[in-house]
Amino acid sequence: MEVVNILAELYIHKKNVETVFDLLGELENDITKSIAWAFVKCPALLSLVLKNLLGIDTDTQKVNIQYQVYEKDKGITDLEITDNESFYIVIEAKRGWILPEKEQLNKYAEKEEFNNDSIKHKAIVSMSECSEEYAATHLPQIDVPLKHLSWKKICELSEMAMRYSNNSQKIILKELERYIKRIMSTQNKDTNWVYVVSLGKGNVELSDATGEHRRFELTWIDVVKKYNMYFCPIGGTRGSWPREPLNYIAFRYDGKLQSIHHIEGYKIVDELHSYIPEIPYTKMDVKHYLYELGPEIKPIKEVKTGDRIRMNNRVWAQIDTLLTSDTISEAYEISKNRKE
Repeated sequence: MEVVNILAELYIHKKNVETVFDLLGELENDITKSIAWAFVKCPALLSLVLKNLLGIDTDTQKVNIQYQVYEKDKGITDLEITDNESFYIVIEAKRGWILPEKEQLNKYAEKEEFNNDSIKHKAIVSMSECSEEYAATHLPQIDVPLKHLSWKKICELSEMAMRYSNNSQKIILKELERYIKRIMSTQNKDTNWVYVVSLGKGNVELSDATGEHRRFELTWIDVVKKYNMYFCPIGGTRGSWPREPLNYIAFRYDGKLQSIHHIEGYKIVDELHSYIPEIPYTKMDVKHYLYELGPEIKPIKEVKTGDRIRMNNRVWAQIDTLLTSDTISEAYEISKNRKE
């Protein structure tokens, strides 16, 4: 029989499985398990990561890695890595440009290992898509040494680890790098786009099912600040709103960018009182997306609106441009030119 070298393709829920790690999925826990497995199977990667985080050389044969360790009153850690002698780290992983909250980190800081003087090298490690530069200015201050490991850095260390790995380990490292780069929003043109909207200071207004226009005491800023939510019509039902649910949204007012949020979840609704009690029950005339907002991602510097964005204009821009440009207008232009 003639040997054919063209491989079959595997799809799970209509998504192409490109690497062995795709079999686990793309959720936060899936990514964590994938990276942990690579640490176990590729000692050169684990060694380089520990060197990067703690500045130490390690005998990886003595290292123990535990996934999702539960301890009463201290929560569940994503990863704990230690040699039970000289070092101990807790890794808290997040998906996207998100960092862990101070309350969560302080719980981990109470673990007895951080009070053990015989363990010289200790740290809590934030792991997410955020760059090391961004994390350095946005991670909270806690009593335990706090480090950050970006997905981009893991990819860089994976490439370095290939020099010290055998063929089977190199395959795993290449698969891991492909997996991470594919799900990184800064590498995926379909997911690193942010929808920038003007957040009015006025009161929320809605049209009910009879066409009557109703105005409420709650302001649009209240919806975001008090309820950590935002809602808008589903595209195609009214105006130029997006048809597909958003991945990131940003809010501007007072002439500048205020915050960027990852969309943690969404619902399609035709009334809001069940979710936002301050809005009286109103059957809306069209269905809306109701977004659950992730933690604020704030630019390090002031990003003004710019002269090309007027009034309530809504624009798309890539997340890295919003965090580095001087104006939203500039971020919009850079993003548009990249796409073209």
